[in-house]
Amino acid sequence: MTDRRRAILTGAARVIARRGVRGLRVADLAAEAGVSTALIYYHFKDRPGILRHALAFIGDRADRYTEGQVTARPSDPRQLLEQTLLLEFQDLPEVRENSTAWGELRAHSVFDPELREELAAAGAAWVAEVAGHLAVLCPAAPAGAVTAAAERLTALLEGLSVRWLSGLLPLEHARGLLREAIGVETGRLSSLTAAN
Repeated sequence: MTDRRRAILTGAARVIARRGVRGLRVADLAAEAGVSTALIYYHFKDRPGILRHALAFIGDRADRYTEGQVTARPSDPRQLLEQTLLLEFQDLPEVRENSTAWGELRAHSVFDPELREELAAAGAAWVAEVAGHLAVLCPAAPAGAVTAAAERLTALLEGLSVRWLSGLLPLEHARGLLREAIGVETGRLSSLTAAN
């Protein structure tokens, strides 16, 4: 990715996080990124193109900042699952911006079917990753139950993130609630395994 393209996408994530998708104006994005509007249209063609690429950029950036925090991959599957989920609760400007922009794009997709499809694909990839960790932790659990547990943990993570970012929950309390939910879900999956 070129430096200018990265600057535009970084600017798009910032503008979306601060002003929402409806507040994303190409002229404001150009000012934020330090480029011309013509260059934005050259790279992204139109506003929907900017949104689609911003969504992908936010996902890639989340991968980078979570991988950057992993110094040693835990050998314990439970610790790996916790680490994967809890790295979304880092009190860093980039994480706050990413989480806020993701929430804004998610809210906007209610009215934008094209964006909804792309968001659904990104969300499905995340759920699959969480389900993979759960499957390692509870290998005999039915696949459908594992996926449902991953979806519940993802929904809780997104809800807790919004509450933390808006100041309704202290960071450590949000992390504690997520850890407890991991315990509940893995306990439930273990009991399903034992029942089979």
